[in-house]
Amino acid sequence: MRITLWHNPRCSKSRAALALLQARGIQPDVVEYLATPPDADGIRAVLRRLGLPARALLRTGEAAYAELGLADEGLDEEALVQAMARHPILIERPVAIRDGQAVIGRPPERVLELLRD
Repeated sequence: MRITLWHNPRCSKSRAALALLQARGIQPDVVEYLATPPDADGIRAVLRRLGLPARALLRTGEAAYAELGLADEGLDEEALVQAMARHPILIERPVAIRDGQAVIGRPPERVLELLRD
């Protein structure tokens, strides 16, 4: 079973999600997305797997969210995806990805949904 985890080691929720997977014998492919950010195509692909709009993947509490005016409901999906690609701190974490599925690990236990066959 291959799971990729978009991970921020400074985030307690991200560390908890990683620990939950490891406790079940799964060593995910860890992508520290702040050091190795996904491009716009990668973000779009994850959004498709999540089945969510771009706004659902945004961290609204980040300073960049306010500075870039991302609360503007008039912004389209592409503008939000581009903002996340340019400022990966805006991407909610952790995100666990397996095959055609993905979940946002908030709460961290949500990553376990990917273990169901």
